[in-house]
Amino acid sequence: MHLETLAIHAGQPPDPAHGAVMPPIYQTSTFAFKAVGQPGEFDYTRSGNPTRKALEECLAALEGGAHAFSFASGMAAVSVALALLESGDHVLVHDDLYGGTYRYLTGVTANLGVGVDFVNMRDLDALQAAIRPNTRLLWTETPTNPLMNLQDLEAIADIARARGVRTITDNTFASPCNQRPLDLGIDISLHSMTKYINGHSDVIAGALIVRDDAIAERLKFLQNATGTALSPFDSFLVLRGIKTLPLRVEAHNANALAMAHWLREQPQVAQVLHPGLPEHPQHQLAQRQMRGVGGTFSFRMKSGEAAVRLLNRVRLHTLAESLGGVESLIEHPFAMTHASMPEEVRRAVGITEEMIRISVGIEHIDDLIADLAQAMA
Repeated sequence: MHLETLAIHAGQPPDPAHGAVMPPIYQTSTFAFKAVGQPGEFDYTRSGNPTRKALEECLAALEGGAHAFSFASGMAAVSVALALLESGDHVLVHDDLYGGTYRYLTGVTANLGVGVDFVNMRDLDALQAAIRPNTRLLWTETPTNPLMNLQDLEAIADIARARGVRTITDNTFASPCNQRPLDLGIDISLHSMTKYINGHSDVIAGALIVRDDAIAERLKFLQNATGTALSPFDSFLVLRGIKTLPLRVEAHNANALAMAHWLREQPQVAQVLHPGLPEHPQHQLAQRQMRGVGGTFSFRMKSGEAAVRLLNRVRLHTLAESLGGVESLIEHPFAMTHASMPEEVRRAVGITEEMIRISVGIEHIDDLIADLAQAMA
């Protein structure tokens, strides 16, 4: 089936109890056993819940996976994915990524006896050279946050498979509408569902989607053992958001590309980092790997002072962290989303004071452009 149909129907038949068209919120902590030692399909919501099951079946269908697991936040999904590693293992990570993931890798994972190294995975030779005998995972994020770099997922998956290494892709910026990592050979697709999948800035949630049964079995154990599973109510809200995901993403894609084209013509703007623009160094990869290039991108003003001035003058855009909601958000990665990264690391990868990240919503594009124009005036 097509994505638009799966978003509405996958995992969501009418409820067998009363025919409810939308899966009900099973807001219960526990379920009755049939007899001693004889639970039904569900016994305790931390282990499984009908509302969460509906969401996870829908997520698996959208990503072309066989199993999906939903979590209480994107970072909870990150932590469970990294719990697949053991002391003595080694993980290679693309060298620019979301600040929260960097913080977890360097502040938690590295302290548990797992080796963590960062490498520019756009350079496949450098990636090959960085793989060790104990490398167990390649961590990719494409497009990256906030530099909008892309990695060639099919090539990375081929390298990893030949070396017996698992792969994971943070697919948050793209969503399943724009990119399906599992189709490109990646083992695990990760989402902060707080962003595009939910799309309404009212839920914190994360997800992991896989095809491999052995990985799924371990993730199911970890989801239950760590107590990180998404609540029934939040599962219901994300399911509600998913129904309009393809329509929203189409609008986000169009608005963001129009905004990028407008920004590149403004004399106050030094650079626009959007893979949909032909001057982006990985434009051809974006055309090959993605269905659309998303609603979030970054641009550089001529100075840090000009960036802060714009951010403090916007009226329609909201100065806030996060992205992927129906409303437009704008932020300063250097001082906001990536402030947890050491300053020298931020500067080394190119996250500097003049950079602005914008999540273009689904408002009318003329109104959004007018707001940035008045902020630059």
